[in-house]
Amino acid sequence: CREKKLMTDQNDTPAGPTGETRMLIDGELVPAASGKQFDNVNPATEGVLGQVADAGHEDMDRAIGSARRAFDETGWATDKKFRQRCLAQLQDALEEEHELLRAELVAEVGTPVLLTYGPQLDAPLAEGLTWPARFIDEFPWERDLPEGTAFGTRSWRKVVKEAAGVVAAIVPWNYPFEVTINKLGQALATGNSVILKAAPLTPWNATRIGRLVAEKTDIPAGILQVVTTSDNTVAEDLVTDPRVDLVSFTGSTAVGRRIMEKGAPTLKRLFLELGGKSADIVLEDADFAAKLSMAWTVCVHGGQGCVMLTRMLLPRSRYDEGIAAMEEGFRTMAYGDPTDASNLQGPQISAVQRQRVLDLIESGVDEGARVVVGGGRPAHLDKGFYVEPTLIADVDNSMRIAQEEIFGPVLVVVPFEDDDDAVRIANENQYGLGCGVTSGSEERALSVARRIRAGTASVNGGVWYGADAPFGGYKASGVGRQNGLEGFEQYTETKTIAGGLPPLSQ
Repeated sequence: CREKKLMTDQNDTPAGPTGETRMLIDGELVPAASGKQFDNVNPATEGVLGQVADAGHEDMDRAIGSARRAFDETGWATDKKFRQRCLAQLQDALEEEHELLRAELVAEVGTPVLLTYGPQLDAPLAEGLTWPARFIDEFPWERDLPEGTAFGTRSWRKVVKEAAGVVAAIVPWNYPFEVTINKLGQALATGNSVILKAAPLTPWNATRIGRLVAEKTDIPAGILQVVTTSDNTVAEDLVTDPRVDLVSFTGSTAVGRRIMEKGAPTLKRLFLELGGKSADIVLEDADFAAKLSMAWTVCVHGGQGCVMLTRMLLPRSRYDEGIAAMEEGFRTMAYGDPTDASNLQGPQISAVQRQRVLDLIESGVDEGARVVVGGGRPAHLDKGFYVEPTLIADVDNSMRIAQEEIFGPVLVVVPFEDDDDAVRIANENQYGLGCGVTSGSEERALSVARRIRAGTASVNGGVWYGADAPFGGYKASGVGRQNGLEGFEQYTETKTIAGGLPPLSQ
């Protein structure tokens, strides 16, 4: 596997893991037709880890054509037991390289290593393929309708679920393996062929999957393609090409809108899991010490999570008390080298993303908000794309920092008057991905949560995550759901069939 030690000292350019440079196209591990490559950069050290193939339009055309042929000409879409066996093979192969994958994710994503024992790796690896593979046996692929009589003809009738066809799976850089494995598990289990377009900032976890599929599974050539490219116009071919039936995208709302626009001429089916600015409402009867002492968790992984509760709503009657309760946690937040298990916050993914976070913090100050902790680049880290853990108070919900997704280690705090005001503020945002409500009364918290227009809700710290739990958002946070029955079904088409019956005897 050509792996080396995880990293050297942070002040040196790391040897790092050596990732798979080739793409998987039509069952073969191949370089780009042009021979071009692009760098994979470690965001914690700013050093180049290595390279990966930089696909052009020719490569993408070949991948789309191969996926189309594989879906149309193999038995993959109809052989459920074969699909289960192949998914089990891929699961075994990933588990064999589990620790190598962990090191790779820390290096290319900059994720704190501790997070790989949860949502970055271990949690999705445990369920992302196995749950959909099991669900093949439970899903209602067919259901009978009552006998029908129309136009003088008696008929039996049934509804059949079939694979959607060729799926383009476009994944982000923040939780790349987690999103990838959940897309692949459901899309492949339902019988589709898939073109996986890796995030250019974190490509190696995807190319590793491509290599394992080629070397360790019986998945037919063309059923899975893994394409890496630094050119967004090449990726856009997936959205405009009529041979692609469905685009499954996780990323920013701005890109999601572009995908919807570009896919319109071919009436492309879409699953879009987009941005969020989730409200975390703390009612006045909550245990402030227990709840707010953990408010710094929005900084985990540099705050680079779409469903993080980054907009804290505090009752005006206890507002100053709440700010004071959060301040110490932000000041003592452990951050830095992601290979150090004591750090829960690593770098932003790139210099561009770091600057965007800093610019948004500055806009908040310009609009009258108050930075309580942090707000800049850490003086003690001379390498890496880091931003200080940042707590911002006195935020009005109309400010940019309350309305836009910052995607950084930043918590903004907005006061409210009562339950109705909290619900109003939470809903006055283009996004609707998640929310949290904390109260001394579960009934009261649940009542508030039900009024918030969001796809997920955490009541008194409840955790909804799992391969069986549908995840997605309202409004500008997306279309469709990932995981669960709803996510499984969205990768299928629906066919209604009727068969003629002899007339009833007179």
